[in-house]
Amino acid sequence: MAAQKKNRANGEGTVFQRKDGRWEAAAYVLAANGNRQRLHVYGRTRQQAMDKLTDAKATSNRGTPVVHAQGTVGNWITYWLDTVAVHRIRETTHTRYTAVARLYIIPGLGTKKLSKLTARDIRTWLDGLRTRCQCCARRTDHQRTPTKQRCCAVDDCCRRVLSALTLTYIHTVLKTALEHAVQEEEIPRNVARNVRLGTPRPRRFEPLTTEEARQLLDTTRNHPLHPVVHLALHTGLRRGELLGLTWEDIDLDAGTAVIRRSLQRTSDNGLVLFPTKTKASERRIALPAACIQGLHAHRVGQQAEHEAAGLRWNPAGYVFTAPSKALPVEPSTLNRRFATLLNQAGLRRIRFHDLRHTTATLLLDQGVELVVIKELLGHAHIGVTATVYTHVRLRIQRNAIDLLGNALRYPDTGPGGCDGGFDPPESGILLPSR
Repeated sequence: MAAQKKNRANGEGTVFQRKDGRWEAAAYVLAANGNRQRLHVYGRTRQQAMDKLTDAKATSNRGTPVVHAQGTVGNWITYWLDTVAVHRIRETTHTRYTAVARLYIIPGLGTKKLSKLTARDIRTWLDGLRTRCQCCARRTDHQRTPTKQRCCAVDDCCRRVLSALTLTYIHTVLKTALEHAVQEEEIPRNVARNVRLGTPRPRRFEPLTTEEARQLLDTTRNHPLHPVVHLALHTGLRRGELLGLTWEDIDLDAGTAVIRRSLQRTSDNGLVLFPTKTKASERRIALPAACIQGLHAHRVGQQAEHEAAGLRWNPAGYVFTAPSKALPVEPSTLNRRFATLLNQAGLRRIRFHDLRHTTATLLLDQGVELVVIKELLGHAHIGVTATVYTHVRLRIQRNAIDLLGNALRYPDTGPGGCDGGFDPPESGILLPSR
């Protein structure tokens, strides 16, 4: 007698091999909308498909909705941020990713099925972000009081469109989330990779000139911000790296500082010390003699200030602390006080981060090699340094070519050169003899 085929129990699911050779398993699970929906998962082998289905059913039995390709893009983005990205990226980066998803991805693509998302959908959505005023799109002006409305609420659109850099960042977040869906074999390919935005122009910055840097240092001479501004201009350290410095990181006798942490403000945990931005950012730098003297004086003054305030000595050992406190300086507070300081110095407004650009620019102007600047700034690759400071390098090249042009002039032509009194163009290209 032939063996009777065993029937599967209710809810156990089904598994079979498809015509393309892959295995497919299916069962009903709890979906994001609260209903039970049939889930289909795939694998290269039968066991792989069954393992995926077992994991999905276990998640569903715990009362947690199962996110899959039959769900929406919004559900997948939320799942990826909460269960995957949160363990793989820094907290500050996760906060930015979450903001991008909330403001742009979910409103624009959130209702589309993940399995049916196309490159055309993404391109159309990005084109809309590129051309539509975001103040009007998010009804920001309507949320203001009537006396402060100045855009779409009063039919006077401000045309506040997103920059190319912001669009690239939004596209990157979506592309990264979809890449994980491909890795989990929820979708066969990452359609966001088929959308090309082009290379955005790097953000323009206007570092201080030598005279402006001197003026800033002179203005801050007796200001509480002088130590941090002085060290920033002489070393090019990032804001978080400066605020995360402790006295244990600094060897005043050897004249060196070890950069291994960065102080950042997070939405969940407040001020947090993170590792440096990249592995290359963890570095030891030499301190100029002026910085060593300044840090000596700053340490003595800091200790006297804390003793006068009746505080125990800087328990965490931070180099830069809030006035009359042993607490580290808030990054946002430093930005505000720096803006006020620029006004007092009569200087144009720049970001605190532009002090870092100022350091690199002045070093390049002094003829310091690019590889030395790369090590000082803690860039991961020298190509980053070369790209960011291309405009400075071109100016240096122009000066070098002009010097070569002067050297190649005929000695009997006088100061005007071989062309009878005409100076060569700024590019340094010699004019032909007549």
